[in-house]
Amino acid sequence: MNSTTVTVGEARLSYVNVFKPYAHNPGQDPKFSVTLLIPKSDVATKAAMDRAMEEAAQNGTANKWNGVRPPKVQHPLYDGDGTRPTDGMPFGEECKGHWVITANCSENRPPQVVGLDRQPILDQSQIYSGMYGYVNINFFAYNFNGKKGIGCGLNAILKTRDGEVLGGSRVTVDEAFAD
Repeated sequence: MNSTTVTVGEARLSYVNVFKPYAHNPGQDPKFSVTLLIPKSDVATKAAMDRAMEEAAQNGTANKWNGVRPPKVQHPLYDGDGTRPTDGMPFGEECKGHWVITANCSENRPPQVVGLDRQPILDQSQIYSGMYGYVNINFFAYNFNGKKGIGCGLNAILKTRDGEVLGGSRVTVDEAFAD
């Protein structure tokens, strides 16, 4: 692995789109993505991400930003006890006590998704918002439409365990058609 790649310690996954690419807004390219909720107690992962983002910023200064580092480098890591960057609203309760980061990759390069046996998970119902896993991500510099910053790429997910489904739960067939 290179210096901008990190394997995140066990995190909770949210907004999981790893089997079918998704476009958040009309006209955008669809991407595979996942939001990671990383416990603040995982100081080793936080330190590794900080180092990798700094390395990506140095690479950006040399290769993307014409030798000039922006005074404030935008980055994809947020404090789940704070507010969302998109609308200024507080993060959801599930984010409290966590670092929040969204990683994605292009529809042409889907992430690897495996179980503890490191074999591909083919049953898509096993991967959902609320489960836990290790996630391999990489940080990179961008310069797009005048915006300069650090992005987060999604490489692979290793599911470690199940968790309570985020965003509500499905009803079973028995519950739905009990009468």
